[in-house]
Amino acid sequence: MLFIGIDVQSLRDCPYAVMDADGHVIENGWLPTQDLTRACTGLGKRYPGACIGIDAPRQPLERPRAHYWRNGSWSARSNQVGSGRHCEVAIAALRLANPQWTPLADKAPEWMRHGFRIFTTFDRCGDIRTFEVFPSASYAQLEADTSAEITMPLHGFLSGPKDMLDAVVAAYSVKESLAGRGMAVGGGDGLGEIILPRPVAEPGHPVLEWPAR
Repeated sequence: MLFIGIDVQSLRDCPYAVMDADGHVIENGWLPTQDLTRACTGLGKRYPGACIGIDAPRQPLERPRAHYWRNGSWSARSNQVGSGRHCEVAIAALRLANPQWTPLADKAPEWMRHGFRIFTTFDRCGDIRTFEVFPSASYAQLEADTSAEITMPLHGFLSGPKDMLDAVVAAYSVKESLAGRGMAVGGGDGLGEIILPRPVAEPGHPVLEWPAR
């Protein structure tokens, strides 16, 4: 099985990294943002059956979020509206990272729209599995984990070293989660989960349960 990580950009091309089951990066490069659909389709054809981690929201909000996380519990206030999906609220409440809150479609920045397009393109490939990842949260989980290792080439980093590293960690996050060493958070609102390379420190945390409507 192969795992591909993609870090979504708008000001430059999108870096990708292909990783095998042993944690070796066997290919990396950059997908042109001006032709993402064609580039992603070509990548999917080269690696049929791959599992792809994408560092971007899967989809925009369908309506403003009505449920809020405050002081350790969910609340609903009719005089407020908000951006952000359940998975992003969970990541923030668990103090793993600070997400960029997903808005309604017409408010989404360009990089998020690129992400929506990438998810849609790979989902149409049929034999590709897509997952949403958040490398910043993965770094937080793996900071003290001395067992977390990868092997990667040093070429292809010059255009954006941190972005390429995020793509590598995106692939690693998918590999570890599917191997049973991680978990998914969010999804209660039907707008996608974020997968992590390790379980959260508080698996029974109430933010992981979406409130009943």
